[in-house]
Amino acid sequence: MTTVVLADDEALLRKALAALLPLEGEITVLAEAEEGREAVRATLRHRPDVLVIDLEMPGMDGLEAVAEIRRALPEQVILMLTRHARPGVLRRALRLGVQGFVSKSAEPAHIVSVIATLHEGRRWIDPDVSALAIVDDCPLTDREIDVLRATGEGYSAADIAARLHLAEGTVRNYLSNAMQKTQTRTRHEAARYAREHDWL
Repeated sequence: MTTVVLADDEALLRKALAALLPLEGEITVLAEAEEGREAVRATLRHRPDVLVIDLEMPGMDGLEAVAEIRRALPEQVILMLTRHARPGVLRRALRLGVQGFVSKSAEPAHIVSVIATLHEGRRWIDPDVSALAIVDDCPLTDREIDVLRATGEGYSAADIAARLHLAEGTVRNYLSNAMQKTQTRTRHEAARYAREHDWL
């Protein structure tokens, strides 16, 4: 029996997976979470064999949650669900040690088989996810993406510096570079442009 914590802000999908996964395989769902901080708490509390987590969630997103979980549980096995894996996001997730990527449109039986694969110590990236990630038209660096994402969430340059453990001048340089690359006049325009192009 493989134990799982499910984290996804889409209640319908999360509830469907919680009901269907045990029917498709030897899986016990220990807890559900609808946002990143809740996912961190549930994972640290229940210590599941596999954490199944959505990439995009409100507040603390999947990658931020994974980073926090990794600090406390470096061996935690993680399967990330995603609609569109951008190359930078895929690279960051792999650097954080995420072992698996599955499309959110996958059949429950496929998700069960991937959970089993990860539980056995292997890795899995869905072919459609890896194909999307190879098409890299984003001119922004990972750090520029980080500061634009924080800008889009409404943080000031000083707040972003504190959150990312950078000097405020460094943050301003990243923002300036991002504005040049996106040919926009303000950091908020740059963040909007990057989001519209699926780079964040």
